[in-house]
Amino acid sequence: MTLFQRVNRIGTVPETTRPAPEKVMSGDPVHSTWSLEETDGLYCGLWQSTPGKWRVSYTEWEYFHILSGYSILTGADGTVTQLHAGDSLIIRPGFEGTWEVVETTLKDYVIRS
Repeated sequence: MTLFQRVNRIGTVPETTRPAPEKVMSGDPVHSTWSLEETDGLYCGLWQSTPGKWRVSYTEWEYFHILSGYSILTGADGTVTQLHAGDSLIIRPGFEGTWEVVETTLKDYVIRS
């Protein structure tokens, strides 16, 4: 078993999904996910989305780092967080609001459920 893994999305085929239709508020966002690890409630990899806006409700803990693009995360309380390349964020269970991708956004992530 290898104790490390190189992160490389070039030449690999991502899983492609969309938010549930009832959550989409605008656009037609397409999500591409390159999963690197899925073990014992730990998930990590790369995620990319095309422009659009949808409702989110987190039941898990997530750390991410924006690699490219521009998104806006808005909490149910109205708090607005703009996300640009170089920004990192932790989202804790219970967060509800919206995720809006203004410019196609690529992030690396670690999720603990």
